Amino acid sequence: MKRALVSIAFVACGTKALAPVSDAQIEARDASIADADAGAPDAPGAPDAPDATSAACPSDMVLASGNYCPDPIQICKRWLDPPGEFHDYRCAEYVEPARCRGARVPERFCIDREEYVAPAQHGEPATNLPLANQSWTTAGEVCASQGKRLCLESEWQFACEGEEMRPYPYGFKRDATACNIDRMDLGKPNAGLKDLRSPITDYPRCVSPFGVHDMSGNIEEWATLDHGAAPQRSAMKGAWWLPGKNTCRARTLGHGEIYKGSQVGVRCCKDAPP
Repeated sequence: MKRALVSIAFVACGTKALAPVSDAQIEARDASIADADAGAPDAPGAPDAPDATSAACPSDMVLASGNYCPDPIQICKRWLDPPGEFHDYRCAEYVEPARCRGARVPERFCIDREEYVAPAQHGEPATNLPLANQSWTTAGEVCASQGKRLCLESEWQFACEGEEMRPYPYGFKRDATACNIDRMDLGKPNAGLKDLRSPITDYPRCVSPFGVHDMSGNIEEWATLDHGAAPQRSAMKGAWWLPGKNTCRARTLGHGEIYKGSQVGVRCCKDAPP
């Protein structure tokens, strides 16, 4: 039986014009940090350093700071599905580590820890389900109402994969129990898509290196193309609960800026102080 999948492709995205950083520099930095940690234990009774994330970002956001790879090399070792139309959609395991083709660029920004949940309306019970049925335009309005903005695609990807360039936010091996993905009961022909959103508290292991939840599956999230131009500035990121790629680099294009889908919601970013 043919599975209901959508066409999502790996691509490289544009980045901001910042000073490039090589993989060798990243590795040298990490080694020097490890040496310093090993040689300089904390002084007894010394107070903990302030939490950089809480100092730089609002309480509902986390700080994503580091060096982003615009063009990672991520190689699948083993596919889940047999040869056929959808063979190269779901990768069971990627080669670890991933490598960066070309120079990295610095990133520093705040991003919502959770997918956006709308406040309860008067007289209605509170819910932890992420808001859906949003277009790129209305999602941007939701973010602006909080003093935030939609994430650039490069920001979204970096918050999902970290400097390791993880294919999945939680690592290099696909785990259908970690995130709300690989659901097969999507609905019936001509009956519409079944709403299989999960509350934002249901998948605590679906977390990125920066502590961002549900960046694979649950709902797809709008982002802004780094070098897009109206009327094609939008991209949908993270996929949703279907058995698709569900990777940090997966994207859906072509729907335009006013498309609304029952599987598409909101996650916001915000500039972080230097």
